[in-house]
Amino acid sequence: MQEELTAILKKYWGFTTFRGSQEKVISALLKEKDVLALMPTGGGKSLCFQVPAMCMDGICIVVSPLVALIQNQVDSLKEKGIKAIALAGGISFDALNDLLDNCVYGNYKFLYISPERLQQSLVQERIQQMNVSLIAIDEAHCISQWGHDFRPAYLKCAILRKLVPEKPIIALTATATNKVGQDIIQNLKLENPFIAKDSFERKNISFKVKVYEDKQYQLLQQLKGIKDNSIVYVRTRRMTLQISDLLARNNLSVTFFHGGLSKTEKKQKLSNWLNGKIKVMVATNAFGMGIDNPHVRSVVHYQIPDSIENYFQEAGRAGRDGKPAKAIILTNAEDKQLAKRQFIQSLADVAFIKLLYKRLNSHFQIAYGEGSGESFSLNFNSFCSKYDLNQLRTYNGLRVLDQNSVLSLSENFQQKITLQFIIKKEVLFNYLERNKDIAPIIQSIVRTYGGLFDFETKINPFLIAKKTNIAEDKIAQVLQKLEKDNLVNYTRTKNDLELTFLAPREDDKTINVFAKTIQSLNNTKIENLKKMLSYVENKTECRSAFILNYFGEHLKKSCGKCDICIGNSDTDTDISAIKKQVLALLQHKGLTSRELIVTLELKDTTILSALQELLEDELVHINHKNEYEAKQGN
Repeated sequence: MQEELTAILKKYWGFTTFRGSQEKVISALLKEKDVLALMPTGGGKSLCFQVPAMCMDGICIVVSPLVALIQNQVDSLKEKGIKAIALAGGISFDALNDLLDNCVYGNYKFLYISPERLQQSLVQERIQQMNVSLIAIDEAHCISQWGHDFRPAYLKCAILRKLVPEKPIIALTATATNKVGQDIIQNLKLENPFIAKDSFERKNISFKVKVYEDKQYQLLQQLKGIKDNSIVYVRTRRMTLQISDLLARNNLSVTFFHGGLSKTEKKQKLSNWLNGKIKVMVATNAFGMGIDNPHVRSVVHYQIPDSIENYFQEAGRAGRDGKPAKAIILTNAEDKQLAKRQFIQSLADVAFIKLLYKRLNSHFQIAYGEGSGESFSLNFNSFCSKYDLNQLRTYNGLRVLDQNSVLSLSENFQQKITLQFIIKKEVLFNYLERNKDIAPIIQSIVRTYGGLFDFETKINPFLIAKKTNIAEDKIAQVLQKLEKDNLVNYTRTKNDLELTFLAPREDDKTINVFAKTIQSLNNTKIENLKKMLSYVENKTECRSAFILNYFGEHLKKSCGKCDICIGNSDTDTDISAIKKQVLALLQHKGLTSRELIVTLELKDTTILSALQELLEDELVHINHKNEYEAKQGN
């Protein structure tokens, strides 16, 4: 069996040996034991169930929280020649039925599914007909209300134990405290599980917190000279644009990424970053999960994250190739107050959730007792403006409604285009004679959509582009020309959210079911932020040790690489040693205070104090370029 496992590992994934606890986990699964696998980001969690599934008879069911992550993993398996199916959103009943048939009869090895999709009776019935080999619950911390990304729908994953009672279950996560780990075991009903916990220590990453007033300048200095990829995390879509623009103006190869981009834009930006055409990705936390890039040399958090779990998962995307990498938080005193204001004051309490729910029903004109199963596109900014709602609080409220299965929230940028011809057909025929270069596009639109001469009709430019084999941009240009030539009424609206209501409207009654849970989770989020701020404000404990202690692991020896260990924290007091370092640098050439700060990786106040004393001692002077120089003879 060992030879068979190694052969599968090499054939499909190109590795010759297992690492960490992978082999022990696989062995436990082959013995049909339940497993809780706690492994750091980049620790190879997926292989723990993918490899044994390949040598077992039947299909492996994988539950995952994100559609993008599901699609990413299924695409990756298909590229390796492995038969895999994703049950994503927007599937018709007939298509869903056909896909489930393939799982029962088509010799597929993997079925990826969301926890919400798992609740469908049709899906449950067909799972019972499948020859299931094992069950994998990915991102299993989502099942715990104490986890940083709790999703109540995950609690219902335990139904799989009833549907296929004899098959082993493996729960996997990269960020779980001991409390969360116990929650996972209990909620999934794991029976005497084998618990594999690889060290969360990332020895190749130097964790640092840099306190600077001029963060923009410091960000530029941190990114300059890095040849491989970098990620800069910010909290808002607007900030991704601002920071990427700043970096671009300073000649860095950069793009931005957030949840409001179209699928095409996301795919293109990711591709350019992965293949090295773009070096720096400025992104919200919508970027990263399931993205495997081994060549990330630095991850910079330009703003303070909301929890240690989120920070460690995002920072852990650096250095997956095992080479030295940096994880840096750039901050200042104002950041801490901003974090408290944004994270705590923007929490959606019960009263706000009830208000938001009523506004949504009003906006979409959903009658009392109706709405279940209906889907709507939402222009988020327009909605918030219409009802005078705080955007961050509203988004958090939508997530709460999503987590509690009131609605399904999908961040899916799309354009809604409607078209109506306002001329007679004879006029159109004459127009086509005069514009033969665009005639095929117009003819395809007319043949595809009925009623265009009678009422406004929603059209799909992508479909027309596919039918005519003409670029979608060209389709848009033709539609604009038709409008300009007064042939059509043409409207185009942008939507960046898609909502599917999962329960009939009952106003406050709908929310009262989980009102206590909302308050409990808000308290947890407040505690998570406090711990994150403690990490940022920490001046004495090794950064790696602080993080590992949070996850219940104790570091035997300090990392020796973080700002605390190398003496570059806020506690720098040996001013005489710093003066010697500054003076040694100035012996060779003149440097500005900013250049000294970056070179020595010290606080700006520390460097400025050292320079002031050197000036007073007449050991240095300032030249005409506003650079500091060492006086001759010193």
